Amino acid sequence: MKTLFTKGMLASAVAVALTQPAMAQEDVKQQAKDNAEVIVVSGTPGGAGIRKIDASFAVTNIDASDIEKLAPKSTADLFKAIPGVWVESSGGESGANVFVRGFPGGGDAPFLTIALENSPIYPAPTLSFLENSQLFRIDDTIEMVEGLRGGPNPVVSNGQPGLTTNFRLKRGGESTEASAKYTISDYGLNRVDVVASGALDDDLYYMVGGYIKSSEGIREAGFNSEQGNQFTVNITKVFDKGELNLYTRQTDDRGTWYLPTPLNVEGIDANYTQIGPLNRQGTITYGPNDTTESFDFGEGRGWDGHVSGGSLKLDLGNDWQLVDRFNLTKGQANTFGLVPNGSATTVANVADNGESATGAVTGTVYDGDTPIQQIGRWVVLKDIEAFTNDLAVSKSWEDFDTSFGIYSASTKANDWWSIGNTAYHVLQPGGELLDGIECNTDPQGCDWNYDISAVGDASTLALYATGTWYATTDLSIDLGLRRENHEVSYSVDEDLDGEITKALEYDESKTSWTVGANYALNDTSGVFVRMNRGYKMPYFDDFRDNWGAYTGGNDLIKEVTQGELGYKFMNDSIQFFATAFANEVEGDTFVRRPGAPAEILTNEAYGVELDGRYSHDSGFSLSVNATIQETEITASANNEGNEAQRQPGWQLRVTPSYAFDIGDMYATVYGTLSAVDDRFGNNENTVVLDGYEKVDVGVTLEPTDSLRLQFSVDNLTDEQGITEGDPRNPDSPNGRYIMPRSMKLSVSYLFF
Repeated sequence: MKTLFTKGMLASAVAVALTQPAMAQEDVKQQAKDNAEVIVVSGTPGGAGIRKIDASFAVTNIDASDIEKLAPKSTADLFKAIPGVWVESSGGESGANVFVRGFPGGGDAPFLTIALENSPIYPAPTLSFLENSQLFRIDDTIEMVEGLRGGPNPVVSNGQPGLTTNFRLKRGGESTEASAKYTISDYGLNRVDVVASGALDDDLYYMVGGYIKSSEGIREAGFNSEQGNQFTVNITKVFDKGELNLYTRQTDDRGTWYLPTPLNVEGIDANYTQIGPLNRQGTITYGPNDTTESFDFGEGRGWDGHVSGGSLKLDLGNDWQLVDRFNLTKGQANTFGLVPNGSATTVANVADNGESATGAVTGTVYDGDTPIQQIGRWVVLKDIEAFTNDLAVSKSWEDFDTSFGIYSASTKANDWWSIGNTAYHVLQPGGELLDGIECNTDPQGCDWNYDISAVGDASTLALYATGTWYATTDLSIDLGLRRENHEVSYSVDEDLDGEITKALEYDESKTSWTVGANYALNDTSGVFVRMNRGYKMPYFDDFRDNWGAYTGGNDLIKEVTQGELGYKFMNDSIQFFATAFANEVEGDTFVRRPGAPAEILTNEAYGVELDGRYSHDSGFSLSVNATIQETEITASANNEGNEAQRQPGWQLRVTPSYAFDIGDMYATVYGTLSAVDDRFGNNENTVVLDGYEKVDVGVTLEPTDSLRLQFSVDNLTDEQGITEGDPRNPDSPNGRYIMPRSMKLSVSYLFF
């Protein structure tokens, strides 16, 4: 008899998905009892679904109540709760760096796919100044996020060999429910979240919700540096033999881009930000005619666009099933930032008179020992669009299941950049530009400029097939194959003079595979093993950054081979997964900044991921995730034998929680301890980034069934941890701090 979910289990899962009860104490206890029946859709053909205990791979589930306790400062910040993932979310709400299981990377998120309802929101994991988390904001419309590392990832959906985080939206049910939440903070945050759900007609359900917010930012900028709003609609129609789901998520949200700052200048710490009223408006010069234009660099990084799509699920009869998922993403993902260049110095070292310089805005005279630094005024305008469709047809027999799928994607990006544009600024919060320094008046700035206009189109067509054989009542063996064709058309004008300097048409195909086995030791535990090989195909910036390697014959495809061996245990109170992994990534390229030569690497890593949760009827619960890994650069012109940059040897995250009654009031206290090992800031392993510990705490009170208050403190001890050095110049004493201590208070009201 199959151990995969039965029709009855599937019906139960659908029923749960169509109801969204308020999380009171009884619901917490019931959730613990339902642990063994958790359904995951990541890693399955078309997102068809499988019981978590039966999966031959490890998936981390983070539900709405977990998200509330974690109180992430950004979408990427939430991924810290997924083992095997190292997140540098110190750049603000956008602009995170996300690394997976020792996979190489110098920034952004080259091996991360964010999916909504199992559809990738943008097929290219990373473009310059754009990683997937920039396009997605967390709010109260999210029911759950699943984090799948490796596993069947290279075969299904967009074939991501690294990490796929799949967000699942809340859905409506027969009863009408609504909630409103107001949040304030010690950094001037004002935020309102609302969500409502119910039935529009028989078997027709809705969920609507969103937020509007404004704040000065955790690092005080002197103006409202973070502003945004989002609105989501999710409609589900249930048929006798299937369902149709449609959604749209409209977002306009941006915030200051926090950059590395000097580490050896008095007064600069985790609370510091360079942006402020004296410098947020800046003028740059670009193009052959020295065109000048002013921009508001307080706009930071953000997303103004929509993610829209849906799915169709049909029971075709005779154990045939069809699932089609589709998604359209379209909008602007622009970046405006003040970017440090090199080390800090003093006015006396660069002033024309060798003694002082004058503030360009205030007229203040700054003496010779005033700390200053070259600050680049970077502008990146990026219009993007992507459409994906994933169609899978499956058939079940007595001892065998099979699926056949077609995945297609079109990806567009139109870019206009002017980066560099360096000039000396005073190193103080909102420090102004200086007069009396010769290079500050140079149209090309004090150092380097790089200006481009680029147009790119990419298309992907993949055919995949999977099969599972139920060899015995306890043993299942699965395999999958994927044949993918990837085409890119891309052209670049690198000087904004109308002359194309780089142009290409690219057409390559690869075959990915996965094979795994799952053995049930008993009803609550099992073991699994898996091997896979997948590929990360190049997109637009890969060609421009690595033009010499590409024209020299390198196809710029990264080949990823992975092995996993895991143990899992799930009962009424415990979920525990332990996964040993080994990876090899061939053909990785690293470019320190545009125009610099590419370093071509092979990286290997092995380690163990631990992902556990314990819940007790007394109200106590404990979540733990940890990663221990060894990384090595096994092929490189200069750095063979070194560790991969910016990858900690170990990291730990422990979240205890205790729920109890105070008279008629229900309360929960919780906290999170995060600890991370030392890392190297560069492939040369000459820059050490010290490890650190961070403590977060919170409490929720529910005076009535409808009223809920939550108070949380992030970075309770105000730890001055460093996530990264200066990726453009690792030898410069610059670094990016984690966020300083901050506090939030929210009041929620539930309508039934």
